[in-house]
Amino acid sequence: MERIVTVEGVRGGRPTIAGSRLTVAEVLEMFGAGMTEADILEAFPQLAAEDIRAALAYAAREFDHPVVIAK
Repeated sequence: MERIVTVEGVRGGRPTIAGSRLTVAEVLEMFGAGMTEADILEAFPQLAAEDIRAALAYAAREFDHPVVIAK
């Protein structure tokens, strides 16, 4: 099962955790605000720890790309 999906018409096509309307960006924002994995799971009981890890892995893959500087 894919844990991170993009669905046309759901959250503007942003990557979300499958079966929810929670975006990958929102998961990152929660961590940035100081929430722990346990805090997120308590706030969103429909999620599993694997969903959160999938969101983090997705964000890492999307962020990791070559930077080309033109001179």
